Amino acid sequence: MTVRHLLTGKELAQAATITLDHYNQHADSFWEGTRDHDVTQNRAALLEHLRGEAPFRILDFGCGPGRDLKAFKDLGHEVIGLDGAERFVELARSYSGCEVWHQDFLQLELPSDYFDGIFANASLFHVPSQELPRVLRELWLALKIDGVLFSSNPRGENQEGWSGQRYGAYYDLERWREFMTAAGFTEIAHYYRPPGLPRAEQPWIASLWRKPKSSGPGNTAIEN
Repeated sequence: MTVRHLLTGKELAQAATITLDHYNQHADSFWEGTRDHDVTQNRAALLEHLRGEAPFRILDFGCGPGRDLKAFKDLGHEVIGLDGAERFVELARSYSGCEVWHQDFLQLELPSDYFDGIFANASLFHVPSQELPRVLRELWLALKIDGVLFSSNPRGENQEGWSGQRYGAYYDLERWREFMTAAGFTEIAHYYRPPGLPRAEQPWIASLWRKPKSSGPGNTAIEN
């Protein structure tokens, strides 16, 4: 699985196209298989660390069919979804009643200083590592000052490549920290999922990151 060379422009486009085609083709079965997954812990973690008064404006980055969109909306927040798979966008709009943007992760068009929080649940690992610094910086710019980015990714040993018809990068915590701090974020917290299991049975790593009042690439401060 490990990628040992920089992807060409053609290979980057293929990584996005083939992955999105997979999700489009399997969107309905994906929805049936994930709609009852309990990620309350992740949503609550983001909301816990947002500053200011609710309701908050939240971007669900890689919203899929809209499970978490609806959950945030039902809590009274202004939530916008974003996904690259057209079928997911259709399902998410129908299920949640929210605004959902159809955008490829590698070709984002986001407003600046707009969101209080970004919820990237099981999505950022699909961004090839060579493009991740740029994508993270675009998310940093889309957040308001003091805004928070939540991410949850399948953890690994920093390998990258194809898993069936899906492209992914699987980082350990140390490598993920390097990417996030280089993009200008400060660390708030991290934890492993599912909760209550031995570490070997927790394949997901969740982390929360703040856009500080004065920050840019290379900021490595840790929030207490």
